[in-house]
Amino acid sequence: MFAEILKITIPALMVFLAGYLALRILIKNETQRQKSELMFNTIKITLPMRLQAYERLILFLERISPESILVRVNKKGMLASDFQNSLLGNIRAEWEHNLSQQLYVSKEAWELVKNAKENIISLINISSEKVAPNDSSFELSRKILETFSELDANPTTIAIDFLKKEVKNILD
Repeated sequence: MFAEILKITIPALMVFLAGYLALRILIKNETQRQKSELMFNTIKITLPMRLQAYERLILFLERISPESILVRVNKKGMLASDFQNSLLGNIRAEWEHNLSQQLYVSKEAWELVKNAKENIISLINISSEKVAPNDSSFELSRKILETFSELDANPTTIAIDFLKKEVKNILD
């Protein structure tokens, strides 16, 4: 009688064990597939946002570079002191508009962008000290470009090159 029970129980246990193992593998594979799909969808959504952040930061850096900002902000008949305030206000407004981009770029990239902005502000302030407040904006522009040309390295170019390198790494 005991042998009869074993004849029925052992095959039933083997079928149960095989079913359990198959179901376990199936659930594991399904979980992995769902994780992969979620990761793919996340990348599909965040990659364009990250690329847009890099684009916006490069545009910010281009807009605050002395060659660009001096021409864009200068108005005929403007005094040096007014021009300095307009330049700094323009940089501040551009900066505030792009603050949220730090979420999408590396810490190193953000630090380089921040340093470039601070260096341009320092350049403007140092150059402003070398001209009289009642001088023309043209005088201040000339002094800013002179001081800028004396720099060993262009801070905006350094940051832009780093951002481009990061984008290349993201896309490769």
